Amino acid sequence: MADVWLPLIGGLVLLFAGGDLLVRGSVLAATRLGISPLVIGLTLVGFGTSTPELVTSVQAALAGAPGIAYGNIVGSNIANILLIGGVAALLCPIVVSTNALRRDGAVMTFAIVVFAALAATVILGRIVGGCFLATLAIYLIWTFRQERRRGATEGDAPEPASPSRTSLPAALGIAAAGLVLVIFGGRFLVDGAVALALGFGISETVIGLTIVAVGTSMPELVTSVVAGFRRQSEMAFGNIVGSNIYNVLGIGGVTALVAPTRVPAEIVSFDNLVMIGVCILFMLFSYTGLRMARWEGAALLTGYCLYVFAIWP
Repeated sequence: MADVWLPLIGGLVLLFAGGDLLVRGSVLAATRLGISPLVIGLTLVGFGTSTPELVTSVQAALAGAPGIAYGNIVGSNIANILLIGGVAALLCPIVVSTNALRRDGAVMTFAIVVFAALAATVILGRIVGGCFLATLAIYLIWTFRQERRRGATEGDAPEPASPSRTSLPAALGIAAAGLVLVIFGGRFLVDGAVALALGFGISETVIGLTIVAVGTSMPELVTSVVAGFRRQSEMAFGNIVGSNIYNVLGIGGVTALVAPTRVPAEIVSFDNLVMIGVCILFMLFSYTGLRMARWEGAALLTGYCLYVFAIWP
């Protein structure tokens, strides 16, 4: 059993060490670049922490295991909202900006609904994959242009003088080092968890929806928790929303491009509907008072426990 438990424990250590470095470096980089922590959370942190999902889904699709490939995408989105959003809000209420809710929350909801509709009607092939990736590129360009325009309108605030201020390359280096640690930590954690589940005879799709999805979402969980402790709730929100957008459009797009396949029926008929429902619930919680309170975090976390109970054999 050492070959199972060592990766699990080692993965957790790497995840928490890397998560702290990633948030530290990202906040420093945002300060140096003059952009909000939200944008860093949506891009560098949100997309970067989704790298384990990308590798896992593409490898699973190429290996002819669509249950793990798309179960990982859908399960990660559900875990991002219910598990990660719930834990982050429990630790520190998440403050949500109106711009983030209208723009990024709307894009997340649109992407999830379109993915679920296409998965129920067509094979996710190269045309669909190309459209997903093109939509992701348009969203990124749109986001950066809006933020740059808003920054120009509001004016650049003078930065406080600090002789020990970290340079931009150093800040990006700290963030990159943290990202490498969380990616390797997530990989070790997934390997150990999958080996443990296979030993108990758990099915491929359930492994993809739960163990692999949660394991590859551990970077998002650790990063959001660390951001909450550091009172960077805007980054925590951006990390969750950005990861979900990237999971559907980026990872779903690449997976469809390299290995066209149909999404398994059990995911289409149940898990995709759960994903849409929890996305709408997350948006409603974020809209009320433009913050996610601790009781709402507890409700999300309870919802994730019920979801796992419903699909676990």
